[in-house]
Amino acid sequence: MILRCYQIYFIEDEFAKFYYGREKMFFQLFFEQKQSFGELKYILDQQVHFITRPIPYLPFQRLLIQQMQKRKDLTQNGKCFKIGDSPQLNGAEMQIGNRMLQLNAWGSYDSEFAFFEVLRQFEGRLLAIDLENQRFGWVKPIKERKYV
Repeated sequence: MILRCYQIYFIEDEFAKFYYGREKMFFQLFFEQKQSFGELKYILDQQVHFITRPIPYLPFQRLLIQQMQKRKDLTQNGKCFKIGDSPQLNGAEMQIGNRMLQLNAWGSYDSEFAFFEVLRQFEGRLLAIDLENQRFGWVKPIKERKYV
């Protein structure tokens, strides 16, 4: 069973707008934060804290439950939500942290897709990062205005 792990951060608007199209710089920061230790780790933790916002738990929980109320396989245990038809074959779980959502998925992509669809409806700049496979991107891309 292959496990896919995503860290999803709520990025401050000013940084999201400024670095739109240069998401690799965000990825590099989060990657180095996970790899570092000591004083460098402390400095990188402070930088991550500065560019991220706290996850608003209650509005997020409300949206998640409202959007997934028709699913029979949704379970909640504290700040952890799980969906999937079989715990061994297909599924995904999302843990809500203070400044990060942790999404772990296994099996088919259906369960993680359901979580990402709910995240797309959430107001804010959410950046999903898969450190292991070096993949990253906005959950809902910023719409650029074109002036004529």
